[in-house]
Amino acid sequence: MVAHKTKCAWALASALEETYHDLEWGVPVHDDRLLFEMLTLEGAQAGLSWLTILKKRAAYQAAFDNFDVHAIARYDEDKINALMANLGIVRHRLKINSVVSNARAVLKVLDSYESFNDYLWLFIDDRPQQCDWQTAAEIPSSNRVSELMSRDLKKRGFKFVGSTICYAFMQATGMVNDHTTDCFRHEPIKLANLP
Repeated sequence: MVAHKTKCAWALASALEETYHDLEWGVPVHDDRLLFEMLTLEGAQAGLSWLTILKKRAAYQAAFDNFDVHAIARYDEDKINALMANLGIVRHRLKINSVVSNARAVLKVLDSYESFNDYLWLFIDDRPQQCDWQTAAEIPSSNRVSELMSRDLKKRGFKFVGSTICYAFMQATGMVNDHTTDCFRHEPIKLANLP
């Protein structure tokens, strides 16, 4: 008999969410392409369920050149219209336009920083925030860092980067460990991030 592993409550809603929780959520991401993908997906999720976005993730990767910011920054109106007709993604013009403007904003960030990763991880001084929430009800939807990140991203021309979206992005990319303490992923992620 296989021992049952306790997991964050939200992860049990579907097999797709469970796999994402077990393998990706909360694991520190330092790859610029994946950071941009997660920022895009978190923005796309605004007003929708995360499951909806996970189901469309492969279609997003195909539609947006696997989140290559150099390619996306060159998208024109014809490409945006084609994306609006793509049934595999969320067909919301402002959200689609934000992916293009955000790719261009990343390129501007790269004028000042070695990488998108270097810029984003400065918000937490390159040290993931370790939380010890006992229940999902304790987990905030934003914090001081996500508010600072949101303000700075907006100042740099990014769209769909409100404080709540930034916090969800921080959770997804391991900038904050919000696995509840009873979750089997909490301790390994915490230990992996100790100096």
